[in-house]
Amino acid sequence: MTARIVVDAMGGDNAPGEIVAGALMAAGGLGVDLILVGRKAAIEAELEGAQAKNLKIIDAADVIEMDEHPTEAVKNKPESSINVGMRMVKSGQADAFVTAGNTGASMAAAMLTLGRIKGIGRPALATIFPTGEGRLTMLLDVGANADCRPIHLLQFAYMGAAYMERMFKVQNPKVGLLSIGEEDSKGNQLTVEVNQALRASRLNFMGNVEGKDLTRGVCDVAVMDGFTGNVVLKTAEGMAELLLGEIRKAVELTPWNRAAGLILMSELRKVKRRLDYAEYGGAQLVGVEGIVVIGHGRSNARAVFSAIRAARDAVDNKVVDTLRGIAKEIPAKTTKVGSGDATDDGDD
Repeated sequence: MTARIVVDAMGGDNAPGEIVAGALMAAGGLGVDLILVGRKAAIEAELEGAQAKNLKIIDAADVIEMDEHPTEAVKNKPESSINVGMRMVKSGQADAFVTAGNTGASMAAAMLTLGRIKGIGRPALATIFPTGEGRLTMLLDVGANADCRPIHLLQFAYMGAAYMERMFKVQNPKVGLLSIGEEDSKGNQLTVEVNQALRASRLNFMGNVEGKDLTRGVCDVAVMDGFTGNVVLKTAEGMAELLLGEIRKAVELTPWNRAAGLILMSELRKVKRRLDYAEYGGAQLVGVEGIVVIGHGRSNARAVFSAIRAARDAVDNKVVDTLRGIAKEIPAKTTKVGSGDATDDGDD
C-alpha cells in the first residue's frame, strides 16, 4: 500500500518555497502520495504549474509562526497547517505528518490530537546521528523533554532499541547512556538511577558513554534527557559545518590544494553527505499514536525530501505498531537509588 504523507507546506524558515520543492522531488522519486497542507494560493504559486498526480493540496487558513508560544498557538489556531495535518493522520486520511515548522507546536499538536501510545509516559524526539565507519546511532531525546524522570529515559531506551531493530535491522542493538564518565557511579542523580534501571532491563545495555564516544559509533542507541540531547545535536551540527567550511577554505588556499581537492572531490562529497543534516531530514517524535517527523526550521528542499523519505520508511516498516507492542513490555516504574521505593511512570 502506498504511504500517504501529509506535509506542512507553511512550516519552516524557507516555507513554502523549499517545502514545495522538496515535496515535488519526493513526488517524483519516492513512490508516495503527498498532501501539501497550507495556504492554497501560496502553494500553487510555488508549484508554478507543475503537476503530479500523486500530489494534492489541502487548504489551511492559519500558520503557526516559528516564534509563537507552542501550546497557545495550537489552541488559538485550530485551522493552522499543523493542526489540519495532525487531524488528517488522526482520522486515517494520511499515514504520517512531516513539518519543518515550530517544533514545540508540532509536539503539542501531536500530543493533543494523536495522543501517546498507551504505556509511554512521554514521547521523545529521536534522530539518526552519523558516526565512524559508516555506522548510525539513534539519539533520544533531542528536545522533546528538557526535564525527565528515570522512567522516561528507560522508556526512551526501549523505544530506541525497537526502532533500530525495525528500521535498520540492527540485531540486539547496543544501548548507551550519555554521562560524564564510563563508570556506573558517574553522573547526576538522574543518570545514576537510569543506569541501574538499564542494568536491570532486558536491553543490551553497554553502560555509560561519554560525548566523545558518540562519534565513534560505540552504541546503536544513545539515551539522554531532551535538554542535553538538544545541546549535543546542535553542537555536533555546528562542528560539522565548521569542519566542512575549513576543508573548503583549505582546498581553495593554493593552486596545489585546489588540484588535490579535485583528485579527492568524490571522497569529499561522500564526507559532506554523511555530515549534512539534510541527508537525514529531521527527528521522529516516537511514542505518539502516529508518525510525525519534525525537520529543522532551516530545512531546504533536500532536507524536506529526506524527511518525507524517513516518514515513508517508518510507515512501510510499521514503526508505530512495533512501539505499541514494545510499550506493553516496558516497566512502568523504576527503583530509586539507595531505596526500595518505586517511582511512578510520569504519565502527566
